[in-house]
Amino acid sequence: MKSVLCSGTHPFDIEVPYKLIKTGKDSSKPLIVYLHGFKQNIARFEDLVDDMFTVDAYHLFIQGPYPIYDRKKQRKVEDWGRAWYLYDGKQDQFLKSLEAASEFIEEIIDKVRKDIDAKSVAIVGYSMGGYLAGYFGLSRPNIVNKLVVIGGRIKTEVFEDADKQYEQLNVLALHGANDKSVDSNPQKRCCDLLSEWGANVKFQTIDSGHRLKPEYVKKIKKWFLSLQNE
Repeated sequence: MKSVLCSGTHPFDIEVPYKLIKTGKDSSKPLIVYLHGFKQNIARFEDLVDDMFTVDAYHLFIQGPYPIYDRKKQRKVEDWGRAWYLYDGKQDQFLKSLEAASEFIEEIIDKVRKDIDAKSVAIVGYSMGGYLAGYFGLSRPNIVNKLVVIGGRIKTEVFEDADKQYEQLNVLALHGANDKSVDSNPQKRCCDLLSEWGANVKFQTIDSGHRLKPEYVKKIKKWFLSLQNE
């Protein structure tokens, strides 16, 4: 006869890297947090957004906590791609995982802000990181001043019953007109709704697909520079 004496869960800690880069002179400046896409890592994302280093800011790159196993065994573990959350198609699980990742990101932001003079916080997320960036920005409006989502969707439906205090939030949503991975129309509707909630939202499609190309980064940089005094 089999008897289960106990069962439960227990946390398992892993080390997740992050990198803080300063550009420009020592002064009060924005903190820009970068969230990479699925199967990417901070090294890859840093290369993709290299043009952003001409913006006078603190640039914080955080790596997703979930490793994507390299079945070909061609890369070291530290070079594997990463994921930000666990998604099985169930919204309850999705939101639980988004919140766990957001708490993790908030802890790192709080940690680095102790040693820098950050006058504002911006979140830049691409694809999977874009979904997380949107959730982080809307769930923590007291932290985030600027939000950039590329090839993702801001899940406004999660916050329909929340206090909508987004007047201080500037949002740039970029989407490829030929994006076959994430449809631009739902994102456009979410941006329209977020505008109604008080945020300053700019939605723009460009002649591109889902891949993060230099055209996206140029538009992000231009947008940041236009808001450099906010």
